[in-house]
Amino acid sequence: MKKPITAVLIGAGRRGLTIYGDFALKNRKKLKFVAVAEPIETRRKKFASLHGILPERCYESWQDLFNKERLADAAFICTQDQMHTEPTIQALEKGYDILLEKPMAHTLQECIKIVKKVEETGRILGVGHILRYSNFFSKVHDIVHKGLLGDIINITYRENVMWYHYAHSYVRGPWANEETSSPMILAKCCHDLDLLYWIVNSMPKKISSFGSLLHFKPENAPKGAPEYCLDGCPAKQDCLYYAPRIYIDIVPITQMMEKSKNLLIKLLGRLRRKHVNFLTYFSKIIKPLKRLRYYQDFPIYYLYSGQKEDYSDKAKARILKTSQYGKCVYHCDNDVVDHQIVNIEFDNGITANLTMHGFSEQEGRTLRIDGTKATLIGEFHVSGETLFFYNHFSGKKKLVYRNKMSLESGKADEGDSELLDAFIDTLIDKNKIQPLTSARASLESHLMAFAAEESRLNEKVIYLEDFRRRAEEF
Repeated sequence: MKKPITAVLIGAGRRGLTIYGDFALKNRKKLKFVAVAEPIETRRKKFASLHGILPERCYESWQDLFNKERLADAAFICTQDQMHTEPTIQALEKGYDILLEKPMAHTLQECIKIVKKVEETGRILGVGHILRYSNFFSKVHDIVHKGLLGDIINITYRENVMWYHYAHSYVRGPWANEETSSPMILAKCCHDLDLLYWIVNSMPKKISSFGSLLHFKPENAPKGAPEYCLDGCPAKQDCLYYAPRIYIDIVPITQMMEKSKNLLIKLLGRLRRKHVNFLTYFSKIIKPLKRLRYYQDFPIYYLYSGQKEDYSDKAKARILKTSQYGKCVYHCDNDVVDHQIVNIEFDNGITANLTMHGFSEQEGRTLRIDGTKATLIGEFHVSGETLFFYNHFSGKKKLVYRNKMSLESGKADEGDSELLDAFIDTLIDKNKIQPLTSARASLESHLMAFAAEESRLNEKVIYLEDFRRRAEEF
């Protein structure tokens, strides 16, 4: 029997704890975590307990971990965006192969620094662009590269961020301020730019971009709105972003459930929204209902950074009185855009445009690819996924892919397991070929994101060859 790949975890937040950690627990023959570095004690202890990690292999900082001899085959680096570069460089120098969360780094120069260090050390580095591994986008890529659409002419792509997700992550949350995180187009859309580069299979040539922060500003606050929602907001009955509505009543979650084509999920969503007292009673008898009544998944778990994990309504209300997630969305320290468009011309002549905005009725991506023989139109939503193929010659429409929302939808992004399987396969392959989402391949999506941001800020078209040269000379 082959031994599992051993790994150390840097950062036991959502991705580290609930995605990579859960994978290891379910696939003990493939992956085993043997050490963890996490500054928040409750997270560190929880991860260590779940994975049977010895106390002497639990560290408050990645520096303490990397001061030791190499402890494992791989390092999973899941820190915040601005904390990626140094632990990645040190891990490479220590001899670890790496799975690095996206974005690689929050500046282009640091992304290039990581790529060069990977190539210098000869280590494996995969970036968490999970969508390349999803069934939906794998199908899109397959259709395009089999030539079924003919020659590709144009791609229209939308990153539709649901209204509550945007407010949670990019107004109240860790990615709200560019100074402490990264540009919105990088933080949210490096996935999408990576997909465009992968599908088109050509280097980007020119980019232009427009966008701004339009809505989440103090002048748009309801009259008399306090700094925190629970400090007596006069608009609490009508405000879409009233914190208890999102974090206690979980209205956006039930709305998504009620949009599902799965009848059971639809009924459960309605039960949670309209009959919460009934659900409270029956959750004591039917244990699976407890997960719905005292919801713990996204975005709720962000409330509990260092807090006791009490998911009752009263406990959540106490947290929201002082937490950043309880602040009025119009009185936050946010400056990233809430809508942006990016126009791209590739070396092979294909044009593409990406639209990102934070006001969608449901979470997901939509795309349209027009070729000389056919058109492909797809929806990649939490509520379900579809791909339709339109043949120009016959005029016929054909459903080529469908995936309905399941009870597990939203627990982990599609593509996570496939990414991890591919990364592990790479480590045990004697040829040590870099993964599909290698550092060098991922650099192009980051390059496009930084070029788009320079275009937006300076109101000019960016030529990527010159932009890349300037970045590497910096």
